[in-house]
Amino acid sequence: MLAKIKRLFTIKTKLEAFLIVYALALGAVERGIVYLGQYPGFGGKLLFLACTGAVFMAGAKMLDCIKYEQAMKAEQQPLPVSIARSDESALRPVLDHAASGKH
Repeated sequence: MLAKIKRLFTIKTKLEAFLIVYALALGAVERGIVYLGQYPGFGGKLLFLACTGAVFMAGAKMLDCIKYEQAMKAEQQPLPVSIARSDESALRPVLDHAASGKH
């Protein structure tokens, strides 16, 4: 049961990550607008930029993690049988040509 609940909160695709970044960005901009009202001038603008900058960094980290997880999954999948078996007799002409030094 807990595994099913855990899967609900796991980001699996880039689309899910982009949707989460969008939601975070909406909240960050809303918070930034509040900061502009509370702290008029340069301080409010810096706080606004800090809010949106945090979203950019979090979004980049999520996308990097998804790319890393997909690469790890691709590495762990076994190769098809036709690729996994290397037939040395099929490679022999190529190996002989490379060993002869004639290019």
